[in-house]
Amino acid sequence: MPKNTRIRQQVQDFKDRPEAAVLVIGGGINGVATFRDLALQGVDVALVERGDYCQGASGASSHMIHGGIRYLENGEFRLVRESVAERNGLLSIAPHYVKPLRTTIPVFSTFSGILSAPLRFLTHRSGRPTERGAALIKAGLVMYDCFAGLSTARNTPWHTFHGRRKSLAALPQLRRDVKYTATYFDASVHNPERLTLDVLRSGLEANPAARASNYLSLARHEAEGVVLRDEITGEEFRFRAGTVVNATGAWADATNASVGKPTTHMGGTKGSHIVLDHPALLEATGGNEIFFEHRDGRIVLIYPLGDRVLVGTTDIEADISRDAVCTDAEIDYFLDLVHHVFPALEVGRDAIVHTFSGVRPLPRHDGTQPGFVSRDYRIERSTLGDGVPMLTLVGGKWTTFRALAEHLAGDVLSESGQRRSVSTKDLAIGGGRGYPKDAASLGEWFAARASLAERRRLEILLERHGTRADAVLEHCGPNDAPLNATDELTVGELGYFVAQEQATRLIDIFIRRTSLAFRGLVTREMLEETAGVLARYLAWDDETTRDEIKHAQDTLLRLHRTQLGGNGTRRGLAPHQGSHQPA
Repeated sequence: MPKNTRIRQQVQDFKDRPEAAVLVIGGGINGVATFRDLALQGVDVALVERGDYCQGASGASSHMIHGGIRYLENGEFRLVRESVAERNGLLSIAPHYVKPLRTTIPVFSTFSGILSAPLRFLTHRSGRPTERGAALIKAGLVMYDCFAGLSTARNTPWHTFHGRRKSLAALPQLRRDVKYTATYFDASVHNPERLTLDVLRSGLEANPAARASNYLSLARHEAEGVVLRDEITGEEFRFRAGTVVNATGAWADATNASVGKPTTHMGGTKGSHIVLDHPALLEATGGNEIFFEHRDGRIVLIYPLGDRVLVGTTDIEADISRDAVCTDAEIDYFLDLVHHVFPALEVGRDAIVHTFSGVRPLPRHDGTQPGFVSRDYRIERSTLGDGVPMLTLVGGKWTTFRALAEHLAGDVLSESGQRRSVSTKDLAIGGGRGYPKDAASLGEWFAARASLAERRRLEILLERHGTRADAVLEHCGPNDAPLNATDELTVGELGYFVAQEQATRLIDIFIRRTSLAFRGLVTREMLEETAGVLARYLAWDDETTRDEIKHAQDTLLRLHRTQLGGNGTRRGLAPHQGSHQPA
């Protein structure tokens, strides 16, 4: 951990006033959204996260905001209805990060699966894999569109169905035996980490009493309250709260055990993904997310993101005591599923620029197969030893974070007899306020700022921050300088990440403040230059700076299988390192 680091103001705020009406444990999207909701109601709320914000499952998602068409087969109609409504809402309130996503399902049979689908619906077991045919997919999409049509905020087109000739004309690299393609719209979130940070900032700005800190963990519970630990310095101090919210996802049981209330609510599964730099595969997708059923019956995806292609995902029983890492077997599975749909393309390990894995916060499911475990959520109530109520969130998914937070915050308010005063349903999130809605308004936005920075720099800032780009430009000033190793970062913006977004460690910059690691663009030179700039902002000495470079390099290698060359070039996929305890 960093040494000689200046006192982090966010931690000092907790020490100066070691109490709050509500303490939220967990800085993933659900904990952060609950924090924002409570802050908007005027509640004295505090949030702590043991790592960086969005470091766990929230940052290891499939980058989709979706209604969950496959949940129809599980009979989770309430969840689908809520998810579609929330998807449509996020397209409106977070347009800087949430975009429409055209999704195409290749279909290779007409009537297959009609008999096995009811069995899956009734038993939640897949049995022998049976391909879902056109009739079944058509019925599901009609139902899915009906749910979307019920939403007052519907802003996506209805699905379309095409036969073999039109399908191959649109996607010529598809398997030649394709019979149909079905295309519908969901939504994508290209920067889930940045959306989480924006939700957090919105909460902090809404209420001067609200506080949040990363790298600050819940150590244990004592008679005088909980004990918090600064993960950077190791210092511990007591903190009292009127209500505690456990939003630690797959680690909820471990968190409850740490405060003397052991539970067995959770049964998380590991989901892995790979990111490919493969222009031919990118072109083959035609800009569509390719969403289909693999040979084993699992629903998987090939998803173009900018100039990269995301491939996922697995659903494997997880051991939360070990780091979630994408294995060789999972990579083989991903390359096989690409070949299954685009057999003429040669896609190998040399195209992989990044891998990532996370543990889904699923409820305990015993004999139920992972793919059929509900993605819905529930809230469990208990009482700590000093009589403080604790609410534990079990489950939840990215798409429904706003509605989930509204529910969880409502339960918190009920604990103290308070009532909701502000709705988040139509409330724009941070950099989504005033975001350009069309080409004309986008052109006007760039023209109005042409004197402040070059066009490419403005494009980077708008994509990364939404309309908060104005605050970044003001912070950086007219004499800001780009780094030598990349024109996607400047000295001033690194200072903004520290001052306004609590960037604390070197790795925070590449995985969660930017998408540089995701796209496989991090080099040794970039690590060293960025560390040198951060050292000035965070008061690192030479030893700490070297340690941070090593920690970032090790994290990229161990958790994301990214190997950096000594001359600044990426050396490709690293050998599988196995799972280890967190650093």
